[in-house]
Amino acid sequence: MQRPREQIDAYLLRVLQILLTEQSVSRAALKLGQSQPAISNSLRRLREITGDAILVRGKSGMVATERGRELLAYATDALAAIDRITHPTTEFSPHSTSRVFQLGAPDYLDAVFLPKIAEVLRREAPQAKLIVHPINAGFDYVGALENGTLDVVIGNWLEPPPQLHMSRLFDDEVVCMLGNHHPLANKGISLKHYLELPHLAPTPYVSERHSFIDGCLAERGLRRHIQMTMPYFGLVPYVLMRTDLVFTTGRQFAQHYARYLPIRVVASPFGFPPMRFYQLWHERTHAAPEITWLRRRIAEVATELEESVRVPGRAG
Repeated sequence: MQRPREQIDAYLLRVLQILLTEQSVSRAALKLGQSQPAISNSLRRLREITGDAILVRGKSGMVATERGRELLAYATDALAAIDRITHPTTEFSPHSTSRVFQLGAPDYLDAVFLPKIAEVLRREAPQAKLIVHPINAGFDYVGALENGTLDVVIGNWLEPPPQLHMSRLFDDEVVCMLGNHHPLANKGISLKHYLELPHLAPTPYVSERHSFIDGCLAERGLRRHIQMTMPYFGLVPYVLMRTDLVFTTGRQFAQHYARYLPIRVVASPFGFPPMRFYQLWHERTHAAPEITWLRRRIAEVATELEESVRVPGRAG
């Protein structure tokens, strides 16, 4: 019965690499700080493990066998892998990274927030890729963060999942959007009008926002009249321009479109709490340098946009 060969370890891999690089037992011993007999013994063990002479005598010293040359490449790769395992990198170079960032975000953020994030990534990480995944009521974002489909999720849940890491991004005041032609565009909306007017609501988020907009109303025994739903936030201002509908949303979204389209932003007649946005991530990426960098850039964009809403006339 053939005796099983000895297993190679990191020390023997290092000896193999140095022996094949130096092609000398004495020079390898000096470089490794070992005695020549110790290196000779390691070479013997390596020959037994690999089944090859590795180094043979030539005219002017030792030379590597053909198999030895292959083993040098393998040993170098293996030692590099071991080094990455035992000494994980803490440095991240955004300018040179080609990483693909996976971000989950609701359609609500398309008009203002996501373009700002795209701008920052193109400026600071020009080789990186960004893939934005739409988040709707049926999307399992918790599972996507866990399995690596997503790196970070942005949203405005009333109670974010407790098993995820979370940081607050910004609070957004709830306002109403109307077309400029609407009879109440210049008068404002009373609570009586608000409850009687036909409302436009976002289709993918009806179930999630029910506990926010309609939930707040229900606590006071009130109910608005949702006349139409729309699956895309980007279509909302164009629908308002052609109808008598009212849309309840955050000030950032509303003010952005009011700058460029015949849209009027009016105060909400009901005292809604602010819409609070978070970014969420899983424990598996909590210490990852590249994801930490992305989260910080997202937080900086959120701060900038929040300040732009507070300062009149500043571009969003």
